[in-house]
Amino acid sequence: MSEQTIFDVFVIGGGINGCGIARDAVGRGYSVALAEMKDFASGTSSGSTKLIHGGLRYLEYYEFRLVREALMEREVLWAMAPHVIWPMRFVLPFHKGGMRPAWLIRLGLFLYDHIGGRKQLPPTRTLDMTRDPSGLPLKRLFTKAFEYSDGWVNDARLVVLNARDAADRGARVMPRTRVVSARRNDGHWAIETENTVTGARATLRARMLVNATGPWVDRVLADAIGKNDVHNVRLVQGSHIVVKKKFDDPRAYFFQNPDGRIIFAIPYENEFTLIGTTDHDFDGNPAEAHINDAEIDYLCKAASEYFTDPVTRDDIVWTYSAVRPLFDDGASKAQEATRDYVLRLEGENGQAPLLNVFGGKLTTYRRLSESALEKIGEAIGVKGRKWTAGSSLPGGDFPAAGYDAEVASLKARYPFLANSHARRLVRLYGTRAARILGKAASEADLGKRFGADLYETEVSWLIDQEWARRAEDVLWRRTKLGLKLSPAEAAELEEYIQGAANAAA
Repeated sequence: MSEQTIFDVFVIGGGINGCGIARDAVGRGYSVALAEMKDFASGTSSGSTKLIHGGLRYLEYYEFRLVREALMEREVLWAMAPHVIWPMRFVLPFHKGGMRPAWLIRLGLFLYDHIGGRKQLPPTRTLDMTRDPSGLPLKRLFTKAFEYSDGWVNDARLVVLNARDAADRGARVMPRTRVVSARRNDGHWAIETENTVTGARATLRARMLVNATGPWVDRVLADAIGKNDVHNVRLVQGSHIVVKKKFDDPRAYFFQNPDGRIIFAIPYENEFTLIGTTDHDFDGNPAEAHINDAEIDYLCKAASEYFTDPVTRDDIVWTYSAVRPLFDDGASKAQEATRDYVLRLEGENGQAPLLNVFGGKLTTYRRLSESALEKIGEAIGVKGRKWTAGSSLPGGDFPAAGYDAEVASLKARYPFLANSHARRLVRLYGTRAARILGKAASEADLGKRFGADLYETEVSWLIDQEWARRAEDVLWRRTKLGLKLSPAEAAELEEYIQGAANAAA
């Protein structure tokens, strides 16, 4: 497309909502451009607790519509991307005198089982913690628990797969591209962009603008679009710690804290345990969010109330924080603010329309995208029908329960692969793992080894197909091998990627 092209839809924001909307729109026949100022999922979308879940605790705040929609999405998303999404069972320990009575928990779990159209996920059951293996790492005062189903997601990969599919379907996808300004001009939007790597500027035109910038949504409205005195979102920081493995059970734990909040302890990347999240109001630049001492102490103390082996600072191998842009509904506490999304369409009397996206969560991103497409159709005319529910994301074209069979197939084709390597590749790339490996007949054919089981062929794929331009992109968003590579290995990877980028320039 030339610079004179007038796109139907220009999306600002390369998180889950922006990429989801772009993918849905281009799949319906709209011409689409998307600009992300950094790397995909470099903000909120890679800082989640990494769950595809209904949000059991949201029932306490009467968020029934949101919970029902999220519950209905669990199996839809699992079928779309069984490589990066899979079922997980959660153990909710209970003891007399706890924060919530057993009857209330049972009622919540009954609703959880029955209002969301659950078909493949197993139902809730009660556990005797004196006999069940999940009781082994916990203190003896927890003699009873409830076990229920939800899902796990590799959040950053879910984002980049939506971006990849949008590009494959014809969208112009532009990471590391900042929107400098967006102004209405002769019935269209004139959008000035700047490549944050080269500094090159361009002006693109679009019939409609979608502001899906998450925590930056108000800032974009003020700085780029020129609307002052806007306050639509409440910024809430959530932080997580990753610690040395605390338990061998494949199930996750749902812990209730004396202050009424909850945290999860989740098996993570085979060798670790993920613990989080915190919830507190945030005032500052979302790009600079980081865990503070109070949050570390809180998570360690809260988990240690349950585990016989306390969680200490010495256990921590990594932390991450992100700022969630919750729609500001006036809730008194950060954890009580709605997780629902709000879409607002602006533009009257022939003005070029603007759609602002407030709030949202990973689990409901596809439904949010469908709702956004309704607004887009209302503003510039309907194209195509809903289509994403029965689709597959790149690499996800195998049965929902077919992960192990896919691993076996890859191993049969590439017998030199270690089992753990094959499983990791299928978890990240699904059926596209074979495209990465190509004609390799031995480990030597995979090229340079950077550390762990990360080889040149995979890095080249991530540069060519998934827009990776820094070691950080590869180690912390496309994969989580940052947990396993040494600083020296990471530096060597950075040098290789920069050399590849310079050679391509």
